Amino acid sequence: VQLQASGGGLVQAGGSLRLSCAASGRTFSSYVMGWFRQAPGKERDLVAAIVWAGGGTYYADSVKGRFTISRDIAKSTVYLQMNSLQPEDTAVYYCAYKYILPVVTTPPTTRYDYWGQGTLVTVSS
Repeated sequence: VQLQASGGGLVQAGGSLRLSCAASGRTFSSYVMGWFRQAPGKERDLVAAIVWAGGGTYYADSVKGRFTISRDIAKSTVYLQMNSLQPEDTAVYYCAYKYILPVVTTPPTTRYDYWGQGTLVTVSS
């Protein structure tokens, strides 16, 4: 599985950005795609994820109500719409892919199998 992320950039506080990540290669019917972020000196944490088949989602508390994850099944692409961005959202954002069992309806938060290259999001105050 190859993941190609895009959409980062510089934005002022209160602004919006949309990240995209396209998956290619051999994908399976049961998987999750998500977005992690890593700020300087901090761990990489899951921001949002979506179960590809069923659409179940996960959001970190820090982004609930501001970020929305969605997917375009035909394009094998996951999006992260980020609104009301704040300086603390500044980080490198990574898309990730994880195989799951078909019975899983809520995205796991750890041990993802494939990673895209990071895309930098910088929010100025």
